[in-house]
Amino acid sequence: MKEEDTQNRVAQSEGDVNLSSARTDWQQEHLDEQTVALLEEDARYFLHQSLSSPCLNALSGCEGSFLIDMQGRRYLDFHGNNVHQVGFGHPRVKAAIYEALEQLPFCTRRYTNKYAVGLARKLAELSPGTLNKCLFAPGGAEAISMAIKLARMATGRFKTVSMWDSFHGATLDTISIGGEALFRNNIGPLLPGSEHAPPPDPDSCPFRCGRQCSLQCADYVEYILRKEGDVAAVVAETVRSTGIVPPQDYWRKLRSICDRHGALLILDEIPNGLGRTGSMFTCEQYGIVPDMLVIGKGLGGGSFPIAALLAREDLDIGQDRALGHFTHEKNPVACAAALATIEVIESEGLVERSRTLGAKFVDQLKELQTRHRLIKEVRGLGLLVAVVLRRDDGSPAEHEAERIMYSALGKGLSFKVTMGSILALTPPLTIDEQHLTDAVTILDGCFSEL
Repeated sequence: MKEEDTQNRVAQSEGDVNLSSARTDWQQEHLDEQTVALLEEDARYFLHQSLSSPCLNALSGCEGSFLIDMQGRRYLDFHGNNVHQVGFGHPRVKAAIYEALEQLPFCTRRYTNKYAVGLARKLAELSPGTLNKCLFAPGGAEAISMAIKLARMATGRFKTVSMWDSFHGATLDTISIGGEALFRNNIGPLLPGSEHAPPPDPDSCPFRCGRQCSLQCADYVEYILRKEGDVAAVVAETVRSTGIVPPQDYWRKLRSICDRHGALLILDEIPNGLGRTGSMFTCEQYGIVPDMLVIGKGLGGGSFPIAALLAREDLDIGQDRALGHFTHEKNPVACAAALATIEVIESEGLVERSRTLGAKFVDQLKELQTRHRLIKEVRGLGLLVAVVLRRDDGSPAEHEAERIMYSALGKGLSFKVTMGSILALTPPLTIDEQHLTDAVTILDGCFSEL
């Protein structure tokens, strides 16, 4: 195995790390002096960290499905940090932001405003079951933190069960329940009571289920709940951004297990809620309702950071304590952007569009698979799509995945590599169908060159 492969495997994460020589090679080939100077200044002032800094390139604009760098090159954005369900700079989202900025740029604590109330009302109307209560936060990690605190308050317990390889945010409490080594290693004592179980992932299943899931991973969660006896909540991503789609019976079984043992079920749909998977909320496709649901990223319309904790009505029990108490808890501009985003998703039929275009996109990628043996599997739900790369010996094609990514960037397509050897493709739900075909054509060329 090549040395670079070994390094990548150690560092594999939900995103592509920024430590390899391939990144430097790409920069030397594609960046001009002005861009390099800005990147050097960025590196001078920002703390360096894996996944984000130092940066690869610098942007001057973004619109619709495209990123535009300082040299004027346009990239189809199939990454977008999953914030761009309605694309970048949607006119209705921008108009809502401008109106709120003119009328009420901030809402001081102890006061409410029509934008926050309107968003809360809309989320209650859309949410399944009795998830009619909410709190807003600046980001998904903070919303997960509120969910954990509420679960402790409601159950009188403090332990959680979550999944290895999961990602719920980068704060100390969310990396405690998260399962990625890149965030957890050498940090020191993490949140006590954070138990972990194997995820419903056929690629890493310790029960050797193969492609026919026997739900032993769900049985293992019940084993923990039974042995521990004092677990407050099971916290998990409904589907992973790596394109892991659990079988239908998995979530039904987990819902039953939580009920049986008095643990709350908290589902994290921060990157994939709001239509990306072909339903407004991904859990709807499994016919279950969690006790709490967390959404974010795309809620801000590709412009503003905002997340929401949606909870059952009977969990409104924290009147004498502070769950979030964030300065921007009811930021009117962010709430206006979120409300406009939901209106765009509904009025433009983006949920159905995600379902339809996603199926066509997967079919195109499966046809590509017949021509390139490095592609082991194409999987996904709606416009959350993953292309799994493996070598003939079955090992993860990490080095090859990175080469494909940088080759695609050179041809105008941006996406991320996740877990070392999976191409994660998440375009805007507003994307032109032709641009999906363009992306497949670019990938075809990249694989052929490889």
